[in-house]
Amino acid sequence: MRRYSSLHGELFSDVLAKNLIGAKSYDRIAGYFSSSILEIAGEAIEKMDGKVRIICNSDLDVEDVKTAKLATEALSKEWCDFKPEELPPNKARFQRLYDFLKSGKLEVKVLPNNAFGLEHGKAGVFTLADGSKTSFLGSVNESYNGWKINYELVWEDNSPETVKWVQEEFDALWNNQYAVNLCDFVIEDIGRISRRTVIPGVEKWRSNTGNASAVTIESVISRNGYGLWEHQKYFIDRVFKEHKKAYGARYILADEVGLGKTAQLAMSAELIALYGDKPVLIIVPKTLLEQWQGELRDLLGIPSAIWNGKVWVDENEIIYPLPIEKCPRRIGIISQGIINNGSEACYKLKNKLLSLNYECVIVDEAHRARRRNLSDKKLGQSPDMNNLYSFLMQISLKTHSMLLATATPVQLYKIEAFDLLNILSQANASVLGDKGSYWRKPNENILKGLELITGEISVDSITEAWHWMSNPLPPSEESPNVKLIRSSAAMTEEQFNCDKLVSEFPINIQRRIERLERDFFASYNPYIRHIIRRNRSYLENTINPETHQPYLPKIEVVLLGENKKDSLILAGYLGAAYRQAEHFCELIQKRCSSAGLFKTLLLRRIGSSMIAGYNTGKKMLEEWNIVDNILLSEDLEDEEITLSDDLKELTKEETDTLKLFVSYLNNANISKDTDPKYNMVKNILTFGVTLDNGEKTVPWKKSGCIIFSQYYDTV
Repeated sequence: MRRYSSLHGELFSDVLAKNLIGAKSYDRIAGYFSSSILEIAGEAIEKMDGKVRIICNSDLDVEDVKTAKLATEALSKEWCDFKPEELPPNKARFQRLYDFLKSGKLEVKVLPNNAFGLEHGKAGVFTLADGSKTSFLGSVNESYNGWKINYELVWEDNSPETVKWVQEEFDALWNNQYAVNLCDFVIEDIGRISRRTVIPGVEKWRSNTGNASAVTIESVISRNGYGLWEHQKYFIDRVFKEHKKAYGARYILADEVGLGKTAQLAMSAELIALYGDKPVLIIVPKTLLEQWQGELRDLLGIPSAIWNGKVWVDENEIIYPLPIEKCPRRIGIISQGIINNGSEACYKLKNKLLSLNYECVIVDEAHRARRRNLSDKKLGQSPDMNNLYSFLMQISLKTHSMLLATATPVQLYKIEAFDLLNILSQANASVLGDKGSYWRKPNENILKGLELITGEISVDSITEAWHWMSNPLPPSEESPNVKLIRSSAAMTEEQFNCDKLVSEFPINIQRRIERLERDFFASYNPYIRHIIRRNRSYLENTINPETHQPYLPKIEVVLLGENKKDSLILAGYLGAAYRQAEHFCELIQKRCSSAGLFKTLLLRRIGSSMIAGYNTGKKMLEEWNIVDNILLSEDLEDEEITLSDDLKELTKEETDTLKLFVSYLNNANISKDTDPKYNMVKNILTFGVTLDNGEKTVPWKKSGCIIFSQYYDTV
């Protein structure tokens, strides 16, 4: 046995370096692993015939490592939380670490702290060049400070019984059921950091064609262990590539609810804002303003500002008393209420917005931009646009890229899909072609195009088909046939109208046109190219060939209150209050045909909770004459607001009805403690639910389960 102290020698050279040189292997129990060991022992490890195996502590939980997927996610998150990119720059150290891990020269396993408690023992076994072995015990961690700076004690012992004992201890930890290998994400991230270069400004990134991955890899959403799903990466990559082209990105994101449309649009907004100098405008329902700003800030670390109707408010809640056209952030978020409102004040705000040019305009819940003449008998008419539709048609001319988001691009009629593409197509031939396009010819021809892509009708000849196919002609990347047709017609990728007749092409290209026509209306038409829609079922049940895992992990959703027995009975004061609210809405409707907004406002607020209904009723009584304040402060974006002057004052009957509504709720002593819906949700969140089979469950505590609650802002 040999004893070593930092006071009487150098532990690194006396123990570690001496035994590693020429060694066949090195097994190490380390309290905490640090890559700095490779900075001082790398050359010796390179000369080893075998490998180094290190077992070390981790903040993982035992539950995290019961499946490979959870272990990978937890270990990746722990690595990102460590913030390795913020360590003092030492590319050589990270490169050496990466090379060892990739080559198999170094293997690392981590063991959750709660498997045995803190792994505080430090020991190792060297197998030397001649096959003999020696072991050591001591206080030293496997780190630069441990071996070279700290005061440490080490006992080295090459006796067979000691070596055997230390080896058995190592093997017990290494082979433990909860010990997990360092995951590929961590290894590849070490390689990334070894190549990482910090640039002084965004201009250099732009000049390097704006590599999207350089931005996304260090965004909050990528470093917090969640990351982006594959379908989200696809959309973001497609949008950014198109934005860098002369005609820009013009898409409708129509994914099903729950597939992360906001995250996709937000990341696209960040990349576009970085790549260009003009602002990015995001138009959303008022109820989503703070959610959008929160996701930009919390998921992506992106600054933004909200227009609250009077001033701009940034991500830190700092107020900027600036006009609407002077947003203090590159990304500004405004309410659709401004656009829908027909007041003089909002008209001026809209004109100021239209005075600017934008890198990108993003519209959430874009299906609210619709025609008023939407009925079976009027589908062949030109659209009578509501305020939002009309505004988006104008601002489409002022932006390079435009993204519309809605889970329901078609609600009742197929023509609604045209209306959204019509917005995108303004001064942009990449969407529906130029003004001579068959897809844009008014009235019946638009309906015919929709019937062609749904297979309800077919074309009579290749000549007729070519009229639809040639304007806009898809990009070359869509199909080898398109690529050859474009090449033969000497068209650039920025040109979309091929004015040559089919007969003017060589015979071999005519055959290519015929082949393209077979699939064109099903697979290459403008609608399918510019409406991107994915559904959860497909993503959950389709295997990604690269990962051999589904594109989307399955998530159990527990829906509460779906059964009749769960419904709340409104009796007594509550029932009377609801009836008065309905009567008030009927009275308003008689005086103003567009006053359905008050039904939306009052009844929906009551449906949310009786507290919300009570507060709204009081506000309407107190501030009815301040119309703009009411309209801009409530959830009214799904209605177009055009109030007549005589509606700015309530009649006596209307006032009495509204007072009676508030009085009934006041008599019911409505509060957070007595509101039945509020308490139902509170109890569910606190105590769980009883299922039909009698089982008691607290569903949100199950892995992979989501519960929605408007009261707790929790998902």
